[in-house]
Amino acid sequence: MPESSPQSSSSWTSVRVRPAHNDESARQACLAALFSVGAQGVHEDTGSLVTHFAPDTDLVRVHAAITEADELAVIETSPVPDIDWSEAWKARLVAHELGALTVTPPWLSADMDPARTIIIDPGMAFGTGDHATTRGVIRLLPSVLRAGDIVADLGAGSAVLAIAAAKLGASRVYAIELDGEAIADAEQNVQRNGVADRVHVFEGDAAAFLPVLAPLRVVLANIISSVLVELLPVIATSITSDGGVIISGILREERTQMLDVLAATGWTLLAEDAEDIWWSASIARG
Repeated sequence: MPESSPQSSSSWTSVRVRPAHNDESARQACLAALFSVGAQGVHEDTGSLVTHFAPDTDLVRVHAAITEADELAVIETSPVPDIDWSEAWKARLVAHELGALTVTPPWLSADMDPARTIIIDPGMAFGTGDHATTRGVIRLLPSVLRAGDIVADLGAGSAVLAIAAAKLGASRVYAIELDGEAIADAEQNVQRNGVADRVHVFEGDAAAFLPVLAPLRVVLANIISSVLVELLPVIATSITSDGGVIISGILREERTQMLDVLAATGWTLLAEDAEDIWWSASIARG
């Protein structure tokens, strides 16, 4: 429920959204709504989603989109100082050293080894290395991936995980993303990182693509838990008998429930990673 409904502003406006329910589906719905009305970047702050809109943004439209996604969400708007937000946004982003690989924005990459560096230009697509779920998958990846593997990255976003798999030795990686607006960013990132010969970006539904691409040795799935559970059966029939899967996008509080689902559907937990409120795991059949 919005606290105010301004028409527009002559200065930048800060918008803070607190979803009504403390779960990932509500967060994702509000996040998608913010991007749909022009947000260029969103960060999390103690349970709220925070972004900034340029002068003359139709804030009524912003409010409407958020309340359509979550009618009980609390929305707070306030004017912000007139500063260079492109530089301020850059200042927030850092390079993340994740074992064998480092994920970094372009302006911090000059002195880094290209072979072990993933350069991601922050855009609308999810996956800059700035989120714990991305970092969890990359930390688990070396223990699952073998040189020459064929890999699928489901819900690829910026293609950061697909690029990581290629740089760690995969011979072919399919980056599958349902959101058409993320495809251009993903393709640019693949080119920027010099892995276009191994990483192929596809727009569409992972459930439809997986049987066509099978057999796959590794599947990466950094998506919300409800969608992940729906995909587990088709993932199971699309991997090789010795294949491995890394799952992420799962809240720590969902860990027990997810382990029960995995056990009931024939999966074995191989390793796990936890950071902040997020849980990631590598799993295998049997």
